Amino acid sequence: MPISRRAQRIEPFYVMEVAKAASVLAQQVAHTDSPMIFLNIGEPDFTAPPLVQAAAQRAIQDGQTQYTQATGLPELRERISGWYLQRFGLHIDPQRIVLTAGASAALQLACLALIDAGDEVLMPDPSYPCNRHFVSAAEGTSVLLPTTAEQRFQLSAAQVQAAWGPRTRGVLLASPSNPTGTSIHPDEMRHIAQTVHERGGVTLIDEIYLGLSHDAAFGQSALGLVGDGGEPLGEHILSINSFSKYFHMTGWRLGWLVAPTALVPAIERLAQNLFICPSTISQHAALACFEPDSLAEYERRRTEFKARRDYFIPELNRLGLTVPVMPDGAFYAWADCRGACQRWGLDADDPAHGSWDFAFELMHRAHIAATPGRDFGLANPQRYIRFSTANSMAQLQEAVARLERVL
Repeated sequence: MPISRRAQRIEPFYVMEVAKAASVLAQQVAHTDSPMIFLNIGEPDFTAPPLVQAAAQRAIQDGQTQYTQATGLPELRERISGWYLQRFGLHIDPQRIVLTAGASAALQLACLALIDAGDEVLMPDPSYPCNRHFVSAAEGTSVLLPTTAEQRFQLSAAQVQAAWGPRTRGVLLASPSNPTGTSIHPDEMRHIAQTVHERGGVTLIDEIYLGLSHDAAFGQSALGLVGDGGEPLGEHILSINSFSKYFHMTGWRLGWLVAPTALVPAIERLAQNLFICPSTISQHAALACFEPDSLAEYERRRTEFKARRDYFIPELNRLGLTVPVMPDGAFYAWADCRGACQRWGLDADDPAHGSWDFAFELMHRAHIAATPGRDFGLANPQRYIRFSTANSMAQLQEAVARLERVL
């Protein structure tokens, strides 16, 4: 059966390929004194808090399981609007908020609403691989711009200006970022958004880890940006968010996007046809995310994520797996593994091997699963490996002990 060219352009999601190999090995070592430690998947080890679970059960018991509006429950859109006001001091019109089947659906809807065949979208390298595939699925082209540790592995306004061409439609950013956990400084974000707006382009920004920011200087939504002349740049920005990371509802598949008011009808039409609506049960459950007890629990967990970061990354640095930029959000460590590769006789400069081979060696020597850089771009991915710190402190401490033994 012929496969479409669109499908053929989509590369494998190597994160999941590594996860499959780690799962097979995990079964083999499950009953040994060295079971597999999974530091490869970006998923909180916490589940939804009690009030959220109870709300889901009530929705099922009360028969609140039928379709909602394509844009989601009005009450939940109001609650999200209230969260922006409480957390960031931003007045976001609930009518700009569209509930989606996870952040993935939000990105798909945004790309389909804005990108035509042949359009180019500027993105940082490294960046989350699925983002460029959403652009490709909309018949656009991702233009990856290499970044460095000095610029926090994020795009600069100067890069955007230099790379902008006649086919450029806009930028797709993430702050904080997967895989680096680094954010764009608000001043630089403002310059980027101003640059894009002046050229009639669109700024899409993935803010799904924003709730897990550890630094007040970076923990601000781009929706609040104001231009040089006082114009509200945030009203022209599309922000993608999710209940998966900060709210710990990964498998519930519920997200949202905030769009310019004029764009919402087009996104709603697409959502009606492609998804009908997000999960009704998940939406009713998510209402409880904004109860005071739930928010207090989320903040307690955010503090715990920070403690894990503050322990694990200095240990990686000590062991020679240098993290060149301390992540200010999310739960990732983007580590330079060249020194470790050399110790094990691996070619850290070979694009086809490097961190890929190191990840599998690490899996077999230490029973630690981590994610090689191959997924995340073309700018020396063989030099970097991503560790997830979304795991218990005890597991991270055991991982460090094993790393010390094998390195």
